[in-house]
Amino acid sequence: MRKKITVVGAGKVGATTAQRLAERNVADVVLADVIEFVAEGEALDLMEAGPIVGYDVSVTGITVKDGAGYEKIANSDIVVMTAGIARKPGMSRDDLILTNMKIVGGWGDQIAKHAPNAIVIVVTNPVDAMTQLMWTRTKFPKHRVIGQAGVLDSARFRTFVAMDLGVSVENVEAYVLGAHGDQMVPLPRYTTVAGVPITELLPPDKIQALVKRTQDGGAEIVNLLKTGSAFYAPSAAVAEMVDAILYDKQKVLPCIAYLEGEYGISGVYAGVPVKLGTNGIEEVVQFKLNDAELAALQKSADAVRALNKVMGI
Repeated sequence: MRKKITVVGAGKVGATTAQRLAERNVADVVLADVIEFVAEGEALDLMEAGPIVGYDVSVTGITVKDGAGYEKIANSDIVVMTAGIARKPGMSRDDLILTNMKIVGGWGDQIAKHAPNAIVIVVTNPVDAMTQLMWTRTKFPKHRVIGQAGVLDSARFRTFVAMDLGVSVENVEAYVLGAHGDQMVPLPRYTTVAGVPITELLPPDKIQALVKRTQDGGAEIVNLLKTGSAFYAPSAAVAEMVDAILYDKQKVLPCIAYLEGEYGISGVYAGVPVKLGTNGIEEVVQFKLNDAELAALQKSADAVRALNKVMGI
């Protein structure tokens, strides 16, 4: 019997995530939205692409409204939470919190009720705080509620390094920890090109410029698009996480995880390297950080705590 993945939100991130997952041809996909028939239309379009692309999993669209429709997410192995309002130019991720907490909180209750064994991947911004809210509302074990941010941020850092040095992105390995946004913590010492740290390849001012562009990566796209935000790279990041879980890869990826003493941080979700497998987060991987890196990560965690207080959690 095939696995089942529910994608909540049929906007650009959600619909593109559904497409990437369907094209993997390993799990049936349910696409859910509150706007009537949008998810159904996206799903039908994806089904009709199957004979051409070569997948035969089912893609089902559902409208959830006034408490109805949620039962169709039953028995989901993974739920990907993308629903929420998107950023507009000049708007920070934090500006989204009061609206998106209602959406994520409501879905957390429904996921706990109808898909109590699911692993939940949260994408909705501000994602660090929304992941903590999802964990609070579902009451799931911490290893089954994960935030997506570091995979995307690390991909952006890898892209900018590859562009600057004129090498393949496949030669670049990078890790970005911390909160998704201004408080993220790129790690140049752990960023390598064919195994060589970029600290040996680039001067400090160039590295700092690449770090800054990575921190502003989402805002750069928002400002270019004017009426939307990134969705190709975020959906690809989710798909990589789903692959690691479904195939039990035990793959080390930077994700948002609940910490209980790791890196000197407790009681909050923060972006750190984790090992992803069948059970979700199998292990928090602890890099040896220097004092400056550790201080930046702890400052990032404090920023998430501040958002959690706004939400009352």
